[in-house]
Amino acid sequence: MKLVPAIILLMLASPVFAQNAADEVYDPAVMAAARDSVQHMHGNTLNTLFIGERLESQNHDGDSNLTWEAQGWIGYDINKLWLKTEGHYDNESNNTEEFELQALWSHAISPFWDIQAGWRHDFEDTSRDYAVIGLMGLAPYWFEMDAAAFISEDGDTSARLEAEYELRFTQRLILQPRMELNYAFSEDLDAGIGQGLNKANLGLRLRYEFKREIAPYLGVAWEKSFGDTADLLRFAGQDASEASFVVGLRVWY
Repeated sequence: MKLVPAIILLMLASPVFAQNAADEVYDPAVMAAARDSVQHMHGNTLNTLFIGERLESQNHDGDSNLTWEAQGWIGYDINKLWLKTEGHYDNESNNTEEFELQALWSHAISPFWDIQAGWRHDFEDTSRDYAVIGLMGLAPYWFEMDAAAFISEDGDTSARLEAEYELRFTQRLILQPRMELNYAFSEDLDAGIGQGLNKANLGLRLRYEFKREIAPYLGVAWEKSFGDTADLLRFAGQDASEASFVVGLRVWY
């Protein structure tokens, strides 16, 4: 029995078991070209993806607004350009209350995680730019995570954590819980944001995938502001907490 480990070691040390063992038999230059071709066809092609994660109408006490969250990328396995946008349009006031766009360079640091860095711009009344650095990926037990830190052009710093999970009742009927937490390390009165945990969003959406790329959904969403941010909203005559019924569509291509 002692011969077995020795035989295995000799086999692994043999040129046949080397990383590019075919080079021992065929022209190494020819094999290098073949490997480059395989990598290009199966692991180094330019790909794209677009996901309209939330395209929905939120209804609260007879009022309605439109909310969107979409993102997409173009690139290769390791490096990609990500574009992300989300916003909020109030039908009652005919005003876009929130509208942001991010452009990020994304680099894979493991099979399930990317580090991202780039730029964010807010288009609403307090229009401003931010530097962004974040981490996006798939946590254990299939939780989709997106964490980012922001530094504004005025030096204000904040952070955001988003988490989602998909609970499949069938291959097409899917319940998706969602959580978003926003934290400010310094107050930003121009934007109506106080220091500390300032806003939390929780949602529960049930969708049916008629096609994998097209899925209407129903659900509920709850938003609550905290601390000085809540006080600023109350001073402006707005609610610091709001629950809504949502109807929407999720698409990807």
